[in-house]
Amino acid sequence: MFSFNPVRSPLDVIPDGAMLRSVTAQPARVGGRDCLRVQLERAVAEGVPGVDYIDQPTFVILPIEFLDGRIEVDIRSRLTADAPELARGFAGLAYRIAEDCSRFESVYVRPLNGRKVNPPAPRAGRAIQYFAYPEWPFDRIRNEFPPERFEAGADIGPDEWITLAIDVRHDRVRVTVNGAEQLLIPETLASPEPGRVGLFVDIGTDALFSNLVVSAR
Repeated sequence: MFSFNPVRSPLDVIPDGAMLRSVTAQPARVGGRDCLRVQLERAVAEGVPGVDYIDQPTFVILPIEFLDGRIEVDIRSRLTADAPELARGFAGLAYRIAEDCSRFESVYVRPLNGRKVNPPAPRAGRAIQYFAYPEWPFDRIRNEFPPERFEAGADIGPDEWITLAIDVRHDRVRVTVNGAEQLLIPETLASPEPGRVGLFVDIGTDALFSNLVVSAR
């Protein structure tokens, strides 16, 4: 059962007590909506893949403790002007972030792999990604599991508001996008331990976040 008193934030400013890990964050107003713009720090974006970015602890850490429950946020993601060819607009949620950032889990979207842009195969099935830091980045997951186990397609595209929600119960995660279930993971790749909630962003991405709601079980 969810808490009767969920934590809500419009994300129109950097929340009090938030910490920035390898990212910049600033209030923005886009399309008539107040939101928070998050990007990688320049030095991080110019760093080493798999060390400084690509499924690394690059997020705004929020002062919200979380183990099980539901996290929902609106995301509007697009490429930066200097985005590398591999960029797909990576933005999403991190959760169960350890105090020292040595572990966390994440679900993020890749809007440039969304069906609305008609990407080539196999990208059409890679609009949503789960990973578990540090042992299970996306590339290892792809090498060791069937493609539908931790990734899924979605009817999304870049530079549009997307509502991403994750329902977490122990080692089970259900992912919905714009109210429709897109990915169900019956067994995740990390042991369930409490931690913080974060706004995740990766290489070449200009990410906007709005309307966060966190409900704990």
